Formats: sequence, C-alpha cells, structure tokens
Amino acid sequence: MKIAILSPIEESVPPEKYGGTELVVYNIVEELIKRGHEVTLFASGDSKTSAKLFYSYSKKIRVNPDQSLKEMEAKKSVFLGESLSKIRQEKFDIVHTHINWRTLPFLPLIDMPSVHTLHGPLNIDYQLEVYQRYKNANYITISNAQRKPLPYLKYLATVYNGIDIKKFDFNINPENYFSFLGRMSYEKGPEVAAKAAIQSGQKLKMAAKIDLSNKQFYDKYVKPLENKDVVYIGEPNHKEKNILLKNSKALLAPIQWEEPFGLYFIEAMACGTPVIAFKRGSVPEIVIDGKTGYVVDSKKGSTGIVEAIKKINSLSDSQYQKMRVNCRKHVEQNFTIEKMVDGYEKVYKKAITDWEKKNR
Repeated sequence: MKIAILSPIEESVPPEKYGGTELVVYNIVEELIKRGHEVTLFASGDSKTSAKLFYSYSKKIRVNPDQSLKEMEAKKSVFLGESLSKIRQEKFDIVHTHINWRTLPFLPLIDMPSVHTLHGPLNIDYQLEVYQRYKNANYITISNAQRKPLPYLKYLATVYNGIDIKKFDFNINPENYFSFLGRMSYEKGPEVAAKAAIQSGQKLKMAAKIDLSNKQFYDKYVKPLENKDVVYIGEPNHKEKNILLKNSKALLAPIQWEEPFGLYFIEAMACGTPVIAFKRGSVPEIVIDGKTGYVVDSKKGSTGIVEAIKKINSLSDSQYQKMRVNCRKHVEQNFTIEKMVDGYEKVYKKAITDWEKKNR
C-alpha cells in the first residue's frame, strides 16, 4: 500500500525526549516499511525515518520556549495546508492522521480513503463542533474508554499503542525507589505521587517535561514537596527513561483525568515494573489489578496510593519477582509494535474497501 501518515510537529519523529504520539508514529512507520509498504511521513524536518519525509518546518516547533501558543497554532495550520496539498497531488491508497480533529474539515479536498487515530481526550468543548460535523469519519481509538464522551462517532477499531520491547531492559531486582514519569501537569498527578511517597516514607524519582503552560503548576504544587527523597530529575531521553523505569520498584500514576492510553504504563511494565494508578480512563484496560500492579479508587487520593505502595512492599521476594515477570509478559502479549501494526493493516483494508464500495 502507498500510505501517507501525518504526525504532530510539536516534536520530531521519534521525539528526542518526551512525546508519546510521535513515538507511536515512528513505530508504526518503521514497521509498515519493514512489511513492504510505501510510506510518506508528514512531520517536522528534523525527524529520523526510513520513510519519505515531507515537512514545512525544518525543526520541531516546541524548540522555542518563548513562542506563544497562537504562533504554534499558526505553524500547525501552515503544515496541515501544505501537507494536504502534497497528499492531493500524489494520490495515496490511505491517509492516516495522528493530529486529532484538525484534518477533518479538509477531508473532502483530498478525496481519498483516510483513517484518524485519536490520541487525546474527546471531552474538550471547543473541539466538539468539529467532531459533531464529521462524526462519520473513520476513527480509531487507543482504548475503549476513550470513546465514552462521544459514543456516536464512527469507530472502526480500537488499536492499542505498541512499543519496541527490545529497547526496554527487563530487570527482576530493582533498586529501592518508586518513580513518576510523564508531564509535570495537574492531569498526571505529580503532587499526589509526591505526597504519597512522603506519607509512606519512600524515595521517589520524578522524570517529567515541564511545558511553559505547566510551570506555574509545578512551582506552586510540586516543587515545595521536593526533598532529599522526593527528587525531580528533569525530562529524560530514552536511555535515562529506561534506567529510571527498570530500577524502580513501581511506577506511580495517580492520574487526575481520563487518560486515553498512557504509553508510560506499558514502558514501565516492559521493564518489569508494576504500575500503581488510579482507576480512570484506560487504566483498567492496561493494568491488571494485583498481577501487573494495582488499580486504585481515585476517590481515596494519595491514601489509596500509599495503600498500594504498602502492598508492593509487603510482597515476598518470590511474589514480587513473579509480578515483574507478569508485567513483561503482559506487554509482550498485548502491546508490541507488531500487534499494533497488525491492527492498523486491518483498519486500512477495511477503510479502502468501504471507500471503493461507496465510490463505485
């Protein structure tokens, strides 16, 4: 198949540090090429890919921390317009977008089969106008829970994100600390993780991106909780993330929102590291309570996280090691690149077949 894939341009593909969607896009593109497909990637110019690369900007647009959100929005619009113009000229078998709602109003202009993986939440007010008008586009969710706010959209499938497990080291004997990974934002619950670590007397290493929009939150709610045992170690690259996770007793994820997927859940489990997370969004679909971590009632707040930490610490060595083995197996069986791309190939074929029937 001749496939066009549109990525966000906030980060390069793959991202140098934080960037879940861009990493997923990279994994999809490389596996599709490995399977013999002809792929053109529409992304930032500093992306590293085996595909043909089309770009409007030579570098990811998050490179300048001083630019306004409106300036970034303008760049996204330029990129989308130029990308769709190129797609229309070349004629692809399928167009696969990863930029959520932005492409939808322009689908009639490209006049070819398309599918749209939704990476973000579907309960954002200003986006509803677009989804309601284009409810019959071919949507793909990354968890079943993600669909809840907009059950009336045309969903072709749920395809779980997949990772290259060879890039994550399994470790049966971690060090004596817990970890937090993600964005330093309210949604991810870093201050809850810090409070739980303090309340339970445990060491916590926090690795996270701090966007300009989240700096005030970090300075007010998280930084005051830092001490010799609760330490912010910066925004990690892949090597640093791998070391953090494989040596961690468990990942703390007290999320404050309906997480659509949570790539860091499966990255932790690939290292053998159990996940302690609130029962919100995708968590019950990804973490097996009592087997690959603990799914906690979010109403309990930090107290619930403390209780789960105590459960981890009360396990015998053999019980805990079995849990770490279960974590790795769970990812191997459900969240690999190969399994993810198997799902996307099926969706592509269905979308193309439906298009051909409609346009006979």
